[in-house]
Amino acid sequence: MPEFHPADVLVVPVITERAMEKAHAGKYTFIISEGSTKIDVKRAVHVQFKVDAVDVNIVNLPRKSKTSGRHSFFKPRKRKAIVTLKSGQSIPDILNAV
Repeated sequence: MPEFHPADVLVVPVITERAMEKAHAGKYTFIISEGSTKIDVKRAVHVQFKVDAVDVNIVNLPRKSKTSGRHSFFKPRKRKAIVTLKSGQSIPDILNAV
């Protein structure tokens, strides 16, 4: 069994105005890899940020069609995880990113 690494699960945190409002309430949003489960996300957040996740919600975002000249193609679909932390805990690296 290969060693667990959080970078294989958490691709990038979402830094938008809406995500930052939720982050101040203790809910952090991440783009995650395609095959990740709720348990993988919970474990990756604990290993990388040293905080306890209470709940994890995963949203499957649809693929988007793009056009470049006469050619149209699809951008791949993404998965988004919304992680709720234990009350009193936060991830200051993400809160200070903006």
